[in-house]
Amino acid sequence: MNNKRFYLSQTDKKIGGVCGGLAEYFEVDPLIVRVLFLVAILEVGVGLFAYIILWLLAPKNPNQY
Repeated sequence: MNNKRFYLSQTDKKIGGVCGGLAEYFEVDPLIVRVLFLVAILEVGVGLFAYIILWLLAPKNPNQY
């Protein structure tokens, strides 16, 4: 069973750690996640709302400083 969980990143964050946390979870470059959020904000308009919701609801990683 996979015990992988999504946490806010404490080491790779620019604002709240959402993009860094998603990048760690999906094992991709954080820049890719940040660009996708930027596109979602500019084109679709739901990116900012999704970012804020994740920032408020996601736990901080207890294994990071």
